Amino acid sequence: MLSILAAAGRHIRYEDLHLDPVALPLGFFDLKWYSLAYIAGILIGWWYLLRLLAQPGAPMARRHADDLVFYATLGIILGGRLGYAIFYAPQLLTSLSILRLWDGGMSFHGGVIGTTIAIIVMARQHKLNWLRIHDYVACCAPFGLFFGRLANFVNGELWGKPADVPWAIIFPRTGDDVARHPSQLYEAGLEGIVLFAVLWFLFWRTDARYQPGKLVGTFLLGYGLSRFVVEFFREPDEQFAGTIFAHAGLHMGQLLTLPMIAGGIYLIVTAKRRRLRVEATVGLESVA
Repeated sequence: MLSILAAAGRHIRYEDLHLDPVALPLGFFDLKWYSLAYIAGILIGWWYLLRLLAQPGAPMARRHADDLVFYATLGIILGGRLGYAIFYAPQLLTSLSILRLWDGGMSFHGGVIGTTIAIIVMARQHKLNWLRIHDYVACCAPFGLFFGRLANFVNGELWGKPADVPWAIIFPRTGDDVARHPSQLYEAGLEGIVLFAVLWFLFWRTDARYQPGKLVGTFLLGYGLSRFVVEFFREPDEQFAGTIFAHAGLHMGQLLTLPMIAGGIYLIVTAKRRRLRVEATVGLESVA
């Protein structure tokens, strides 16, 4: 630790990056980059989803995609907030503060559960295959992850452990003068860029989209492994200090990824069993 403190003077200071969590101060309301990250992730994800649906064998039509965006947005917001309260801040469950979304506090794992429920509800309403729809949605999710992690970095939150690497950053909100890993950027790269590239290849260069569950399984496995690894570079959760998990070197984020990793492996391994003759949503001819 002393060596890291001594080296802090030659590392990047967050203030020197001239980043501001507020994208546009409007006086009566501050538009924050975190909010814009959610909006950008949803809109770009919607645009990419329409491109995927334009390919043969799509599990739904354009009109279904419009409904899906509405349902998925509700699932992301409600699931993400409830997940944060359940997994990280149980006190919010008995307080009106749970409604204060502008104060931050969202759980990706809760958002995944909320989005999955939203997809199932929407699919049953229109009598569609929810797992195939989930495959397509999974290909779009890395956009939101990428922008969300960049927003975390701009906010100077969710910082990493002390580090003596050239790219280490001194975050003012830590309350000390210690250079730390910019773990937010690590996650943006792995969960956003790398995971998107893998899913892009599987969708456009293989027949994975004709094996229900393979794409969403790849997403769950890829995200789970990425998050599990990066958590070793992040500061542990304060609420788990002194517990058996902390002594084992594990974080809540890592524990929550274990079911995702297991579920992802299961969906990938069993995907070929679910392969069937895929009928296009619009048209008469079979596709694959």
